[in-house]
Formats: sequence, structure tokens, C-alpha cells
Amino acid sequence: MNTTAEKPTLVFVHGLWADGSCWNDVIHQFQSEGYEAVSAQNPTSSLADDIAAVKRALARTTGPVLLIGHSWAGFVITQFADEPRVKGLVYVAALMPDEGESPNILLKKGPANHLNDYLVTHDGFITLSKEGMAKGFAQDLSPAQQMVMYATQTPAGAVAFDDKSAAPAWKTKPTWVVVAKRDKTVHPDLERFMAKRANAKTVEIDANHVVMMSKPKEVAAVIREAIKGTDKN
Repeated sequence: MNTTAEKPTLVFVHGLWADGSCWNDVIHQFQSEGYEAVSAQNPTSSLADDIAAVKRALARTTGPVLLIGHSWAGFVITQFADEPRVKGLVYVAALMPDEGESPNILLKKGPANHLNDYLVTHDGFITLSKEGMAKGFAQDLSPAQQMVMYATQTPAGAVAFDDKSAAPAWKTKPTWVVVAKRDKTVHPDLERFMAKRANAKTVEIDANHVVMMSKPKEVAAVIREAIKGTDKN
């Protein structure tokens, strides 16, 4: 087992229409166990911008790192195939692109969802409506939590949906996947397809899209398995 000094730093990356605080309940668990954690505040304006934000987060760390991404952040953490300090990846209800795939391409590989009905575009940036937050994104949360997420969401750059992935890190690094069984943002069947394609270790949790907020203990358990699985890498 790792000694305390050898514990990996956990770098959390948020998806669209959220911010780094969406990981708070998971981070608290690991900090209480002596782990270092950083939650990247990516601007969700483009893939390149978010990669740069995660690189800044990595610059705050030393030693081995486990990257954990939710939703769109799966696209972001996939781009770190050439970072030797990244020892493993955890995808939480996340997109897992292959080389050359964009979100628009990848989402068409799964059953349709109705999230597009709740998107509002202004000046090239997209936000999620109150109804969309309640019905298609954060159904497991209380109405008060949903409204805070609506108020604090980071607008997403429309260009991000057409940004294409480089060679994926999941082809060369140990990978774990959380499938959210009632997800209405990224369809569970698409999550299963991507996990199988990546030959990832997969855990299904009975939750909607923001599973790290509604089921933080269950998500933390998967991250612990990833820590154990990358212990010798």
C-alpha cells in the first residue's frame, strides 16, 4: 500500500453548467483521510481553455495524480494521455471520446435525450434553464440545491460541442467509470457503451446526472477503488 507521502493527489474536474464546488461532498471525505485534493475551476468555454485550466490545477500538485471528471469533463481528462504523473482516470457520468470525436458526434452514438429543449444560447454561450436544471440535470437534488446550481452555473461555449478529442488517455491509463442509471443528460446506455469500449472498470449507481452530489459516498467508493488500482503504477 502507499504510504501517506505517496498518496495520489485527487484532481477533480467539473462539467458544463456547474463549477468546482459540485465536488465538495466528495472532496471533504478524502481530505479527512489525509489526501490532497484540487478542484479545477475550468471556464467551459472550449476544450483548449479547459485543458489549460486543468494544467494549472496540476501545477499546484506534486507526485502522482488521479484525474476525476464529470460529464463534459470526461472530454477534458481524456486529453492527458502524455502526462506521466496522471496514473489513472475516473469518469463520473462522463463523456469518454475516442480520437476525432466531438461531443456532438459522441452524443449521437447513444439514445436521444431532451436536454436540448432546456438550453438557452446568448452570444455564443449556452446556459441551462431552471426547468432543465430541475427535470434534466439535477433531479436528485432538492429544489433549493437546484436553484443554487442554476444561479451559479458557468455558461458553456457553444464551440465546445464541436471540439474534437486527441488520442484518448483511457487507451493507456487505468480507467474507472461511474454510470448514473437514471441520467437524463448523458444517456446511461451511452455511458455503458463508452465504458465497454474503453475496457473500463464500471460501477452503476442509481442516480441522475449529478451523482457526485446526490450519492457522494458511493462515488467516493469508486475513487477509492481507483486509488487501490493505480497503487503500483
